[in-house]
Amino acid sequence: MKWSLTQLKSYRDTPLQFDEALDLKQALMTRYPEILDVQPVHVKGYVSYDKDNVLITATVAATLTLPSSRSLTPVEVPLAFQMTEYYVPQGVDLSRFDEETDTVIILPEDDVLDFDVAVEDNILIHIPMQILSEAEQNGEAMPTGKGWEVISEDDLAKQAEEHKTVDPRLAKLKDLFPDQESKD
Repeated sequence: MKWSLTQLKSYRDTPLQFDEALDLKQALMTRYPEILDVQPVHVKGYVSYDKDNVLITATVAATLTLPSSRSLTPVEVPLAFQMTEYYVPQGVDLSRFDEETDTVIILPEDDVLDFDVAVEDNILIHIPMQILSEAEQNGEAMPTGKGWEVISEDDLAKQAEEHKTVDPRLAKLKDLFPDQESKD
């Protein structure tokens, strides 16, 4: 979805409402190659124009297919979030926006707002760091292979405690200061 600032000036009194399905599959997969598939992204919201600013508030619902962080099996990841952005044309005084504003201020080029790019950016920001399949979330065994296995941090700590031995070359140093106790 693209709008020009001159087109949006006509929406001073009543906001422009939209309810669209965007095909962002190719753009998202190009920007983030780990994405395996993208369903059509549903955006619903409004655009209002006031004092040379354009305010866009939208809810975004998307379903991405991403590899599991643990086993690389494809996992459908639903995303649903709200986004609010101010678009301010070049040369407008930005002092009325304080630094603690939760909205994003974007200076459009050529007075054209490309909302698809803003939606793409927000989707990429909302991708979780850890993606697990349903079976992995329910405690399925970690992946293994020939000569390797994935273990949890708890299991690693247990193994480290079990294998806590003194290097035989350094064992004689323990008798060097017999009056000091080891406080491990």
